[in-house]
Amino acid sequence: MESVTNGMRATSIEGVIWRKSRRSNPSGNCVELAVLSDGGVAVRNSRFAEGPALIYTRDEMVAFVQGAKDGDFDDLIPHN
Repeated sequence: MESVTNGMRATSIEGVIWRKSRRSNPSGNCVELAVLSDGGVAVRNSRFAEGPALIYTRDEMVAFVQGAKDGDFDDLIPHN
């Protein structure tokens, strides 16, 4: 099995199940995530599934998700 590295082709990551948020829209503007065997998470653009994957450790993902829940990134989304 090939080592999973940041920026590798997402379709080269074997044995993972890619999933996206229920909030994703039908036009495919979303990201997909897959849990890796070491507990890390791979992230890819759903419209370019064969493109590169960004690889994050479990701790990095915990910090990001908790920050999102806490509203740390709310200013990135325009409010109409």
